[in-house]
Amino acid sequence: MKLTDNVVRNFRVAKVFRENTERINNLDFSANGETLISSSDDDSIVIYDCQNGTPKKTLNSKKYGVDLICYTHAVNTALHSSTKVDDTIRYLSLHDNKYIRYFPGHTKKVVALNMSPINDSFLSGSLDKTLRLWDLRSQNCQGLMHLSGRPVAAFDPEGLIFAAGINSECVKLYDLRSFDRGPFATFKLAQDKDCDWTGMKFSPDGKMILISTNGQVVRLIDAFQGTPLQTFMGFQNTKGISLEASFSPDSQFAFVGSTDGKINCWNTDTGVRVAVFNCDHPGPVQCVQFNPKLMMLATACTNMAF
Repeated sequence: MKLTDNVVRNFRVAKVFRENTERINNLDFSANGETLISSSDDDSIVIYDCQNGTPKKTLNSKKYGVDLICYTHAVNTALHSSTKVDDTIRYLSLHDNKYIRYFPGHTKKVVALNMSPINDSFLSGSLDKTLRLWDLRSQNCQGLMHLSGRPVAAFDPEGLIFAAGINSECVKLYDLRSFDRGPFATFKLAQDKDCDWTGMKFSPDGKMILISTNGQVVRLIDAFQGTPLQTFMGFQNTKGISLEASFSPDSQFAFVGSTDGKINCWNTDTGVRVAVFNCDHPGPVQCVQFNPKLMMLATACTNMAF
């Protein structure tokens, strides 16, 4: 089935889950689109079955808390950052709820965690103003970059380069094989006075980068030249919180939540807002993602909506 403006406009909430007592802080679809994993401020991890639309399993991480959960390449393991004790990143076996490995190093809250699309590498960025490159097989960090501000980072879909957003004003592109030599491209963008960059994603076709903020703006730039393509505005973010922005799998649409519980969708090509969904979310929608294989969107406040 092809995604068109009209198909997107006809999206409706099919199911709402109330498994959590506090804000869902992150979600991630498995590569095959069959399951969705979420982490919440109530220290729980919930796995959903996307084909049957049912919660499949709940795990608790009471000791360390859980944030920024994401699948690794194996569907039964995940990575997450911590909200208690320390800022170590943890590698979890989902089938028996045991930790496989710890990745210590960050000294302040981890705000970015990205798995490579092709291998066991992953990136983490923290409020300690460092970006670290890791390999799942070793607890030692493989690379460390000191930055001048809060980092956001993302791998491109081929897993050959990564982008780092620094100080909410410039994007640097690094080749993974030689990132210690510094960036091969730097794009300077006009600085947003009222907000900070809080997230970054490459489009699935690798041609664009979506930059989300804690303000009322989302930026879309060209991944090769760094030229601004679109600025998405008109959604509500009165609380200065970070709202996730995501692409559809064909890169044609961008979705972002809002503090009034609505979901906004734009056409990435024309910049036109295609739809605003009233999803009955009682709180701010901070997580929005499109399933990579199935025609479904998942959005979350305290509740999870499919």
